[in-house]
Amino acid sequence: MKRIRNFFKWIFILLVVLVIALYITGYAYILKGVWVVYLHGHTTAYIDDFKYFETEEIPASTQPQPWPIHKNYNTVEATQALSEMNDTLGTVAFLIIKNDSIWQEKYFDGFGKKSQTNSFSMAKSVTSALLGKAIDDGFIKNIEQPVGDFYTQYKGTGLTVGNLSAMASGLDWDESYSNPFGMTARAYYDGNLAEKILNLKVVEKPGKSYHYLSGNTQLLAMVIQKATQKKMADYLYESFWQPMGAENPAVWQVDDEENRLVKAYCCIGSNARDFARFGKLYKDYGKWNGKQILDSAFVAKSITPRFAESPEYGYGFWLSDFLGKKIFVMRGILGQYVIVIPEDDLIIVRLGQQRGNKTDLPFSSDFYVYVEEVYEMIGD
Repeated sequence: MKRIRNFFKWIFILLVVLVIALYITGYAYILKGVWVVYLHGHTTAYIDDFKYFETEEIPASTQPQPWPIHKNYNTVEATQALSEMNDTLGTVAFLIIKNDSIWQEKYFDGFGKKSQTNSFSMAKSVTSALLGKAIDDGFIKNIEQPVGDFYTQYKGTGLTVGNLSAMASGLDWDESYSNPFGMTARAYYDGNLAEKILNLKVVEKPGKSYHYLSGNTQLLAMVIQKATQKKMADYLYESFWQPMGAENPAVWQVDDEENRLVKAYCCIGSNARDFARFGKLYKDYGKWNGKQILDSAFVAKSITPRFAESPEYGYGFWLSDFLGKKIFVMRGILGQYVIVIPEDDLIIVRLGQQRGNKTDLPFSSDFYVYVEEVYEMIGD
């Protein structure tokens, strides 16, 4: 019995020493990561973890605009391949919108039409849309405006707001998802995000090549917030959530209680129907029910490859030519998608717990299944 007591005593002492060491070395955020993830039965970030973080609310529109329901709503069953993929990867929402009407809609595992789930990197597309809006509103000159106009440490670097949106910044951000000591984990779980972002250095010539970095979008949001003098959540509400008639409130995760800077590279909590509105907005080149709320030229540039050698990315949006179609996509790390195929007036939204296997192509395997099986279902 004495040996057991001594064993647990030393375990306790080691844990105390470890905690003290994490605080002294500046890695105390790891404790939050352990609490949010492992102590709630997960091994990585998950789709409803935002309830353990500070958030800013984005209210529902005061003039909600429900999606029309297609005359063939839910009359066609999912294909076997789609059903198996949804089951295997933990899909919680699958939505097909044809000709701006909901053609099919399915929810799983207790989630429903109003359930908020984490956008993850789909928020990058939203942040890029807010860049376009800030240009429309005259807060930012154009996509060529230097970041140094807003943050002097970037003066003379050649870094522009467009470089940030197009993932061509040359910043020394480390896009690592498995390293608990890395920039991505620290940005997700730690506070005072602005300080960390403004310590980033330009180490490669901006505007020369594509390199996906979440830090780009975070710095872009800080520029937008500084230019507009508005919180990003408020600007999102007045620019898009309100005029597009979002039916439900959303939340945007912030870094901490004191600074309340949104994590712009991720973490908008919303539902499939309201996420889909951004797909429709860009499909219609910035028009919403006949009213231009985002410049059409900005939209066209956003969904066109910035670099010929990296045709998978534009400005804030992923791109694909699968099945010979011109497709643009909002995408999150666990298989969050708003897939838009303008030539067939088709929008596919998938939200869930996991994504498919990596491939040699720009998207994981699940993306191609979702698109192919939806075409099988609609018979086109």
